[in-house]
Order: sequence, then structure tokens, then C-alpha cells
Amino acid sequence: MSASAANAPKRVVLLGATGSIGESTLRVIAAHPDRLQLVGLAARANHAALARIAADHPTVRHVALFDETAAGAAKDHLPAGVTVHAGMEGLTTLATLPEADIVLVAVVGVTGLAPAMAAIEAGKDLALASKEILVMAGQFVMAAAARRDITLRPVDSEHNAVFQCLADNPTKDLARVTLTASGGAFRDRSLAELAHVKPADALNHPNWDMGPKITVDSATLANKGLELIEARWLFDLRSEQCNAVLHTQSLAHCIVEFTDGSMITHLCPPSMTFPIQHALLHPERLPGVEPPLNLDRAFSLDFRPVDQARFPMLGLAYAAMRRGGAAPAIYNAANEIAVAAFLAESLPFLAIPTLVEQTLTQLDPSDPTDLAAVIALDAEARRIARSLLPTLATA
Repeated sequence: MSASAANAPKRVVLLGATGSIGESTLRVIAAHPDRLQLVGLAARANHAALARIAADHPTVRHVALFDETAAGAAKDHLPAGVTVHAGMEGLTTLATLPEADIVLVAVVGVTGLAPAMAAIEAGKDLALASKEILVMAGQFVMAAAARRDITLRPVDSEHNAVFQCLADNPTKDLARVTLTASGGAFRDRSLAELAHVKPADALNHPNWDMGPKITVDSATLANKGLELIEARWLFDLRSEQCNAVLHTQSLAHCIVEFTDGSMITHLCPPSMTFPIQHALLHPERLPGVEPPLNLDRAFSLDFRPVDQARFPMLGLAYAAMRRGGAAPAIYNAANEIAVAAFLAESLPFLAIPTLVEQTLTQLDPSDPTDLAAVIALDAEARRIARSLLPTLATA
């Protein structure tokens, strides 16, 4: 490779450009225009925001909208020379753009699975922010990545922290990986108080600025459960090597423990710009978008065990991980239905784990044979979860 090629900016496709991860990614790209160049954008339906982003980045020549109606409307608002793609085919087209070097997948749920697999098969570097992809289909995604010799670069703050802590350490010496959980908006409320909380209460996260679904998941600790399942696939862990603790400051993002008893942790402020920049620029290190922790000022790190009676979604995640097969995918699908119902004020907060547990008991968790079976199972789990809603819904 020539020196000029080595110094050329990495060309980035961003799937999920209008969400919170997308916004942080755009800040990172704007801070390093000589190292990162945006060439493709995708969103679900917000064509106006997509058009504004494309106008700010003249290097963007392709955009995609999953909503085909929105894709049609976007054509009149985009800069000249920008091609619009629609639906799942459009997302997959962007994930395999010949000019792209790295694809960051930050779309929610099953929607991101096909584009992620397409990017891997096309030999693209993959930065993964959509944890549901590995929760649903980890065995297939990791097998494809190994076959194509692709290293997945985790974007979640916890997994990116583990990735950094393991960089120079042989995995044979790894004893346990512990991910930290803030406890979300309700970490100091009693069970009696939780019976009456509303969506607006859940969305008031004390540390992070995230989208509605992930913020509710933070309050139930479903998010940590999903992250543990994701970590199991990313780092080839056994279920007993996956652990979570409460850490209210959100400054330490993981603790990696080795067989000799030594532990390594990773510290940075609670901003997604840190893991996103690491994933996009790896192995290069450059000044961050935001200032690091100030060690000249006093701060403390507090860790405490998770009370699974208080946070039953974490216990359900552990059980799904131990059971294996399709259980994690069922857990994920049922949780998405439960959170959507809670946000619509048609399901009480404390009924979220009940709906997930009941859905898990009604489906066979055997291993799916292929990706089509994964998608079919996801749809069936959602159908069953929706059918259970009336028995648990808010009066």
C-alpha cells in the first residue's frame, strides 16, 4: 500500500444516521475530516434530517430510507447527484457500497441484521452499535465474520471498553468480563413506587442521552442483559464468564478479570463519542471530541451487586443465555414489544418482565438452522408477546 493510500481518510457508511448514535457519529466525523469521510447515510423515515446531513457532507452520494414512502419524498429535498435507495434492499445496497471502507450499523432490531451480514460478506469493516443483531443471530454473524476474516468493532461503550482491555491479553487467561450498569432512571426507587411510574419518568436518565427504547431498557436492566448476551458472542465467552454490576457514575464501563486475579477497567466520560471514535479510527488514536476525565478533580467509583429481585430482566437474560439456542432472540423480541407498549402507556412498567417471561415459556428455544429461521422466530415471538398484552395491559 502506498503512503498516500495509507493516509487517505476512511470512507464511512452510517446506517441509523438520525438517531442518538448517528448524531454522535456525525460529531466524530466532523472532528476528524482528514481521517473520516462520510459516503453513505441511512435512516428509517426521517428524510428531512437525512437531507440536512447530506447537504453538510458533499462526499455523500448515496442515502437510503427503510420507509419507502419517505424515500419517495426525499428525492425532492436531497442535493443534486445523491441517489436515493429504499427499503431493506436500499439498506443492503449502502452496506455494500464499493467505495465504503467501514459500515457503522446503528439501526434498531431485526432491521440491521441483513445489512450487517451483507457488509461482512462484502468484506467491509463493521462497527456494530445494534446489539440485537448478535443477540438474535450471534452464531451466524460471528461465523460469517470469521469466514471473511472481519473483526467486528463494538460501538456500545461497554463492549468497546472490553475490546480495548483485551487488546494485548490472550483470551486463554480471561476469567470473567463484568459490564457496568447505571441502574437507569429508577435505580433509587422502591418497588412500590415503580408500580406507578410513567414513560416520561423512565426517559429521564441520570447519566446518558439515549433514545427512548434503550433508556427504558436501562431502567429495567434489559439493556445490560442484551449486552451480556452480545459480549458472549463478541468475545467467545461462556455464560458463567458474563457478569454485571451497578456503577452509578457511568465512568468505568467494564472490568476484565484474569485467571491470576488481576483486573483491568476502562474509564471515560459517559459519552458515545469515545467508543464511536475508537471503533472508526482503530488502531489510530487521536484527540477526542469531548474532554477526558479530569484526574485533578476528585471523583469516586462505586460498584455494587445487582439485586435481581429488583431487576428481574437481568435474571431473565442470564437464564436465556444459559439456555442458549433461540432463547436470547425470544427475550429480545418480547422485550421490544413490552417496551413499545410501556411507552404507549398500555403496559405497566412492572409488567415488562412478566410479558417477556411468559413469551419465553411459549416458544421452543431450539437453535435456528439459518437466518431465515431466526427472522421467522423473531416474528413469532413478537406475535405471541402482542397476544399476551391484553392480559397485562393497564386498565
